Amino acid sequence: MRRALSHLPAGTSEETLSGYVTLSHDERHLRRKLLHLEDGDMVMLDLRQPVQLAHGDLLLLDDGTAIEVRAVEEKLFEIRPRDQRHLVELAWHLGNRHLPAQIEAERILILRDHVIRDMLIGLGATVVEVTERFQPMRGAYHSHGGGHGHHDHDHA
Repeated sequence: MRRALSHLPAGTSEETLSGYVTLSHDERHLRRKLLHLEDGDMVMLDLRQPVQLAHGDLLLLDDGTAIEVRAVEEKLFEIRPRDQRHLVELAWHLGNRHLPAQIEAERILILRDHVIRDMLIGLGATVVEVTERFQPMRGAYHSHGGGHGHHDHDHA
């Protein structure tokens, strides 16, 4: 079985591709895992440290070829603010709930959560359903599941 021992960010190399693996956002935070490629082949990923893989990243294999990582399209909410200040406010509310979020200049993308959607609409945001690739920002607190868990902040 071929092994992937390192990776390169998207667009940094012209390696010979020998396959593709398609993963959701929460499946792309990896260190060691058996990957099932699009063609049915398998590759053992064995990195020294965990990495957050993005769409287009390459996994370098021990046979001199590479596997391209593809992000699956996921069901998301697209959040549109009134203006830039409102975008910062909305991002703060989402961050306070430790939700994975893809923050862009004009919008924020999150996994669909109807409770959070209702909160955002209550805060004046426009929220629509979209299906796109999802590359949330990495934060200090990373959860491997969906939902909206929370931990207590100690204010001594």
